[in-house]
Amino acid sequence: MSIIWYVIGITALALAVIGIALPVMPTVPFLLVAAWAFARSSPRLRQKILDHEVYGPHVRAWQERGAVGRIAKLWAVAAMVFGIAAAIWLGLPTWLIVMQVTICSMIGLYVVTRPNA
Repeated sequence: MSIIWYVIGITALALAVIGIALPVMPTVPFLLVAAWAFARSSPRLRQKILDHEVYGPHVRAWQERGAVGRIAKLWAVAAMVFGIAAAIWLGLPTWLIVMQVTICSMIGLYVVTRPNA
């Protein structure tokens, strides 16, 4: 089972590295998954993530307090609004837009109610 957790961690870490270069892809959520998986397979790699000077504080804040930074909250909500606006602009079916608004509203509410990091 340890191998599976390790593969999940490496995959999430690879996606996080891609997210550093691509502005439309998040970094920290993938690092959270990687740290979670490495906690079960490679404590050394988990500690490397937690000790990272840029991303470590965000991962630690989430793991210790479930906290999200204000700027991260702002970006998350802005991305959801942009996604909904894009769906409307593209003329996607109404049922799909309603589903997107519903899901984004629930996720947005969850994100903004987390403690500030």
